[in-house]
Amino acid sequence: MSSVLYEHPLNERIRNYLKLEQLFAQTNDCFSSNIELSQQVFFSALFAILDTLERNDIKGDLIKDLEKLEQNLVLWSRAPNVDGAALEENIKQTISLLCSLKSPTQQWNQLKDDKFLSSLKQRYAMQGGNASFDVPQLKFWLNQPIDTIKSEISNWLSQLSDIFDALSLVLKFLRQRSGFETIYTEKGFYQDSGEGLFLLRMKLDSKAHYYPTVSGNKFRYSIRFMMPCDITGRKYCDQPIQFKLARC
Repeated sequence: MSSVLYEHPLNERIRNYLKLEQLFAQTNDCFSSNIELSQQVFFSALFAILDTLERNDIKGDLIKDLEKLEQNLVLWSRAPNVDGAALEENIKQTISLLCSLKSPTQQWNQLKDDKFLSSLKQRYAMQGGNASFDVPQLKFWLNQPIDTIKSEISNWLSQLSDIFDALSLVLKFLRQRSGFETIYTEKGFYQDSGEGLFLLRMKLDSKAHYYPTVSGNKFRYSIRFMMPCDITGRKYCDQPIQFKLARC
């Protein structure tokens, strides 16, 4: 049975992580597709990544999470029947990323000084401001040889690679904190304690005509199932529902 996975963060730090993960996915997808057709998505996602890093201490949060991960990995290495090779590889990657992120100079800061990106960012901040007659430099750039374009994009993304790799590693282990269990609700509503939790992951049958909406924090959360409505946009689904839930 195919399913749809929904995720909901229970604090601002994980919210920023998930937002960045989605933005990185958009830039990477555009890199492998026709950039002339996907440039709107690519540059919007790239600038959103830079704004998120600028406005939040993402680096500091990732360093703290990697330090905790390193401590846990060392503890797990003492457990019997552990995959030593996989564990050692994860420890090496964690330590390497910590060294990179603790460096006083961060590569991604160079992107803020890129004149071409700076000129585009100002226009992308305006509604409809990136028309070809407003940014002829973009039109010119898009008509460079594809190898030149790909090389430049690869260079931009490489300057964000430490953030991306650290983010991917932290989220990988966060998602592995809990497996999925089947939950039954009688009236399309479920609530529980959120103590010690950071992320909720919900799997629903892809054919289900409803979807989950979550509210809550680290103390308590509630999941209410909604369904589309032509009149109000959505309405409460008050029927028995079965879904899978992982509390991470």
